[in-house]
Amino acid sequence: MNEVPPRSAVAPAPEWRVEDRPVSYPEALAVMEARVDAIVAGTAPELVWLLEHPPLYTAGTSARPEDLTQPDRFPVFPARRGGEYTYHGPGQRVAYVMLDLNRRGRDLRRFVWLLEEWVIDTLASFGVRGERREGRVGIWVVRPERPPLPDGAPAEDKIAAIGLRLRRWVSFHGISINLEPDLSHFDGIVPCGIRDRGVTSLADLGIPAAMPDLDLALQASFLRIFGTAEQPPAGPPRRSDR
Repeated sequence: MNEVPPRSAVAPAPEWRVEDRPVSYPEALAVMEARVDAIVAGTAPELVWLLEHPPLYTAGTSARPEDLTQPDRFPVFPARRGGEYTYHGPGQRVAYVMLDLNRRGRDLRRFVWLLEEWVIDTLASFGVRGERREGRVGIWVVRPERPPLPDGAPAEDKIAAIGLRLRRWVSFHGISINLEPDLSHFDGIVPCGIRDRGVTSLADLGIPAAMPDLDLALQASFLRIFGTAEQPPAGPPRRSDR
């Protein structure tokens, strides 16, 4: 399996912002663009921005038109991030990460691994085992209570999505974790272009968590995974499932 390169020195802890209202996608994109430019210019600190969107679909740079199955259901926005179609809406925590990889190490592969580990560690705080899948973006949860797939593989659902863009080695976009969104809203797309898997949420898994609980878990996990200025992140284990 893929190995992850050694860690690099990290920057001081970023600013955190938590929105208490839904943020439109154009507004969020404009804020991210401006903040990334300011980080590049050295006039603003890094930012982790936690928010919810009104119901909408975004199309990444690899999105295929046939995967938008209900184009009139919700607004559709080109995202200019990696990936395909995804859904954002109420009950889903979006974490946009504007982090300077010039200071954290110019290693995109490792950075994606750390974002995945951030999600996995956050889910673990609720007793949920999130897993990576080779060749598939996002974090997955096995559903042993369901019949196996036609190929004999265990049934599984996606619980978190990851999509990134870099500008001069500063990141934007980020991750989304399904807390309790209306899962039927995913029916208007083929999420991330994967047709034989479903989506789930903490609520769907029977986890009675509220958004502030998830936010606290995300903040605590970020420090464990990305480290601080004094303590760099722990290196990834060299295991066969990595």
